[in-house]
Order: sequence, then C-alpha cells, then structure tokens
Amino acid sequence: MEVALGGTFDPVHDGHRALFERAFELGDVTVGLTSDELAPKTRHEDRYVRSFDERRRDLETELASFADEYDREFEIRELTEPTGIATEPQFDVLIVSPETTDAAARINDRRTELGRTPLEVEVVPHVRAEDGDIISSTRIVNGEIDERGNVTPDRDGRAAEQ
Repeated sequence: MEVALGGTFDPVHDGHRALFERAFELGDVTVGLTSDELAPKTRHEDRYVRSFDERRRDLETELASFADEYDREFEIRELTEPTGIATEPQFDVLIVSPETTDAAARINDRRTELGRTPLEVEVVPHVRAEDGDIISSTRIVNGEIDERGNVTPDRDGRAAEQ
C-alpha cells in the first residue's frame, strides 16, 4: 500500500511520531514537507518556521528509524501547494490528524475531479502532553512543553502554569 501524509513538521514531536507510526504500519510512505513558501501559509499563528532543508534533515532522521522498524521504504517530497502530492494516482491512504480532516476532504474532492479514486483517510488521534492538552509544534516553540509532551519548567524551576 502507498501511504501519503504531509505537513510542516517543525519541530517533530510525539504527535507527528504517532502519524508516522500509523503510516509505516500500513505501507511505504511518502511525506510531503511544506516548502519555505507554503509553510507560513499553513499556519494560523505567526511564528518562525525553520528552513525546508533543516526540517527535511530532521524529518529524514525520524522517518529512517520507522522505516527500519517496519521494513518499509520512504520518500520526502516538497509540497508547493496545499493539496500537494496526495492527488497523485499512486496513493491509497492519506494519514491526517483531527484538525486536517477538512484538507483530506478537499484532496479527495480534487482526486474525484481528476477521475481518481478517493483515498482512504486514516485519522490519527492527538497525542496528549502531561498537562492533558495536545502536543503541538506551537506549544513546543512557545516553551510550554518539550517534543515528548513534558511540561517545561519555568525560570524559577516550577512547572509552567496553564
């Protein structure tokens, strides 16, 4: 089975790792990584996003460990438009997080317009941080949590308050 997923992945965290794990359980994986031009447009909040090359390097390291564990192949491709690679005919499954189900519907609408079979959409639940909120790149960049969802101590050594 050919599996697609996409995102900015900056920084990679346990929520992303849950997506990768499910993808590699199902088949060979192609990850669309947002281009430097597209990355800021996929965000609802203003924050710095590292360069494509930096994000690709970190993503490749993460994916290699899953590929080895599941004996699968993977490829990273640059996303230059929101529907990205998932409209291409070779894919069978699209892996998404709960907040990207609308994007999955748009991708399947586009596939139908192109005369292609809609993708099976696998929604992977959010991974929760130790404070019960979801793990997100924005929370990590803001210093609330680390990539594993551990609450980050503030300067006084106490857990950051929510």
